[in-house]
This record gives sequence, C-alpha cells and structure tokens, in this order.
Amino acid sequence: MVGMETHFETIHTKDTSLPEQTAEQISKLIVEQRLTSKDKLPSEFELAELLHVGRGTVREGVKLLVARNVLEIRRGKGTYIAQNPGEIPDPLGFAYYPDQLRLAMDLVEIRGQMEPWVARTAAERADSESLKVLREACSVVEQDILAQRDHSQSDVRFHVAIAECTHNLVVPKLIPIITYAIELFVSLTEGRLKTETLVGHRELLDAICDKDGERAANAMKQHIEHNRAMLAGCMKELRE
Repeated sequence: MVGMETHFETIHTKDTSLPEQTAEQISKLIVEQRLTSKDKLPSEFELAELLHVGRGTVREGVKLLVARNVLEIRRGKGTYIAQNPGEIPDPLGFAYYPDQLRLAMDLVEIRGQMEPWVARTAAERADSESLKVLREACSVVEQDILAQRDHSQSDVRFHVAIAECTHNLVVPKLIPIITYAIELFVSLTEGRLKTETLVGHRELLDAICDKDGERAANAMKQHIEHNRAMLAGCMKELRE
C-alpha cells in the first residue's frame, strides 16, 4: 500500500456523513490500486492512519461497503474485496413484483432484444481462455440436466460465460437481469424445457466456438423463443 498517502491526505467536506466520505475514499483506494477479490483490505488501524479518521469511522465506512457488496468479511481471515464489487443479486427489486409470471414474460421480451447481440459479439470476440470457460459451463448444465438435478444455477453460469466472451466491460453488469430471468423461468416452468435447453446450449456453444456471429445470434433467438412459448403456455394453463 506504499504510495497511496498522497491520494488520501484529507477527506473533503461534503453534505455527507464522515462514514459515507470514508466509504468513498476506501472505494477510491480499491479502484486506484486495482484491488480484486484476492486482495485483503488494510487493517482498521492502517486505514485510520491513511485516511486521517478514527477507527470507529473506518468501521462504519466498511459496514456501508459490505452492505453494498463492495467488501466482504471472511471469518477468521479479514475484510476482502467482493467478487463483483457493487453488484447485488436483485438490483431492480424484481422479487417484489406480485405477478411473477407477467414479469417473466416481460424479461423474456428484454432478453430477446439483448441476448442475440450478446451472443453475436461473444462469437466475434471470444478468446481461447473464455471459450474454455464456456465449454466447461455448458458441460456442467448438461450433467445437471442428465442427472435430473436443479440446473438453474449452472444455466446462469453458462449465460454469464457467454457475456464474458464479449470482453465488453458493461455486458457482465447486465447479468443480474439475465440471472433473475433464468432462475424465474426454471422455477415457473419446473425445468420442463430440458431437451430444448441441451440442444440450444450446444448450438450456442458451437456457433460461438466457430466464430459465427450470425449463427450465434440466431441460436440465441431460438433459445429465447422456446422460453417465451413455454411461458405463454403456462399463462394459458392458469387462465383455463
């Protein structure tokens, strides 16, 4: 942490509390030092000296950042940077919508516009390392489905891997929306589209690995259309 003192000599006066200002300075430290989830945050004492505030203020600032998923406290090890700093599982509060089936249909509509472009871009930009991760993710989904295990989490990881293949800094930040949509879909349909999922994921994988953007986009469109049709069927069953 040598060399950071010049960045944190004072905390500017703002219309925010001292713990809030301290949280901002710690966030600045994380960005400037390019800290990752492998990095441990300096101790309370070190931060207090660095930021020229009391240890109690540092403690409150850290609590704020833990609540925002910027930091995480690992029992017996200390405070570390979170895996995906600032990301929360349900940032838009989807879980509180009373009509989850209607929400699922609206999410499919959004996915239909967004994810074909993501798949096309993934095919055009994926490197060998990201393709390796994508293949592994696809294999795990297949294993879960064939073993008749809940495949919602592995399905999410597959779509996350596609997003990461784009090497676009913004796309992975959209993943919480896709994540909620996939988990909600699997829950509402009780995982009935297992065969279509196996075939659709394999076609997506092959197209992206072949660097065929058009085929990848079309495969994603078809994959999402299967989801839309299944949800429409569920809505019809409820009405009857």
